[in-house]
Amino acid sequence: MCPMSSEPTPEELAKQQGVPARGASHYAKGTAANIVRSMAVIVAITLALFFMTGRQNTSTPQEVDVQEVAVDRGGQADEPFAYAEGLPDGWLATSARYARTDGDVMMWNAGYTTPDEEYVSVRQAVDGPRAWVGDQVRDGQRKGSFETEDGRTWDRYVSNADGQTQRSLVTDPKGKGRLTTIVLGTGDWDQVETLANHLVDAERPSKKESAPAAS
Repeated sequence: MCPMSSEPTPEELAKQQGVPARGASHYAKGTAANIVRSMAVIVAITLALFFMTGRQNTSTPQEVDVQEVAVDRGGQADEPFAYAEGLPDGWLATSARYARTDGDVMMWNAGYTTPDEEYVSVRQAVDGPRAWVGDQVRDGQRKGSFETEDGRTWDRYVSNADGQTQRSLVTDPKGKGRLTTIVLGTGDWDQVETLANHLVDAERPSKKESAPAAS
């Protein structure tokens, strides 16, 4: 009785047919390594984006020399624009500009951030029109008055437009050509009043200093 022959293996068949046996492909051998490398690249990109975004969101606003800008712009406009002096620790001056606003009103604006990152600013316009005042206080409701340490009386306004509370102080001295001053922001009343109490007028260069030298 002839012994039963076993089935030839794929390697034996390939050898009989003159075809070299194929082992596992280079790609198949490297599949696990490729996956690991791909995951490492994805993780690296994700971490890079995370740190870049984190730095942008937590960066400290750059401080602005509001006094210098107030003196410069005030000299150009011939107005004693206000800025804050001697604020408590943690307050930061972040913006200062003199620009035209809606209604063709030229407005001085100096902005500050509080220690808890709220925003409070002082805004001024010569003979500020009612429409301009209404825009700045966001059509808020009048809520009594407040007197700063220098004796000035301010009207309080509170607005909840767009779901955000804004508190404003407005003082409008009598007489033509006077600066209407508004202190407003997202801070609480103590912070808004603190800024109002620390306002000083920028010095204006004298006519002699600002006049060009004779040739």
